[in-house]
Amino acid sequence: MNATLFTLLLEGAAITAALSTVSVLLGFALGALVCAAQMARPRALRAFGATYVSFFRGVPLLVQLLLIYNLLPGLGINVPGTVAALVGLTLCTAAYQAEILRGGFQSVPPGLIEAGQMVGLSPALILLRIRIPLALRLTLPSVVNEAVLILKASSLVSVVGIADLTRTAQNIASSTYRPIEAFATARALYLALNAVLIGGGGLLSRRMVHGR
Repeated sequence: MNATLFTLLLEGAAITAALSTVSVLLGFALGALVCAAQMARPRALRAFGATYVSFFRGVPLLVQLLLIYNLLPGLGINVPGTVAALVGLTLCTAAYQAEILRGGFQSVPPGLIEAGQMVGLSPALILLRIRIPLALRLTLPSVVNEAVLILKASSLVSVVGIADLTRTAQNIASSTYRPIEAFATARALYLALNAVLIGGGGLLSRRMVHGR
């Protein structure tokens, strides 16, 4: 593959990486709110959190992307395809990350919470100093795994016209009639992105453990 076509694939990989990174970060923030709703005392909030998770985990991501891409213009909201793709990815990963975080909070040993209460820590301090740090440490591997899944699932944004890595490889394959070369290179770039993501997650996990 010549340098020009490889450069195009690198640009597509950059778009894939950017979409995945931003959607995972936004999804983490939204997922934390959904998790809080699921664990709240008011029944209405718990019902909202459960409904959100059930909907976005139960509907295929491709259907969500196509719905958002076609629904927003119908509502008079004209946004670029990139924004529609980002919204779809964020809403989807938020549902999964909410469940991951909920599992992390439920895995915090009750004895540690009781110990905090015995030394006079307020509920807010117990949350900030015990529950949140431990929940993050427990869920980090699962969050990294979810980020890997979103990175791979982001290939679906090609159906809404985003020139990501998959779409770029498709365009190159159709224009050069060399699909094996185009998709083999795309595969290598996906593997490289995943390796960076997994390596970064492992490094962060080790720092969190040593920083106890």
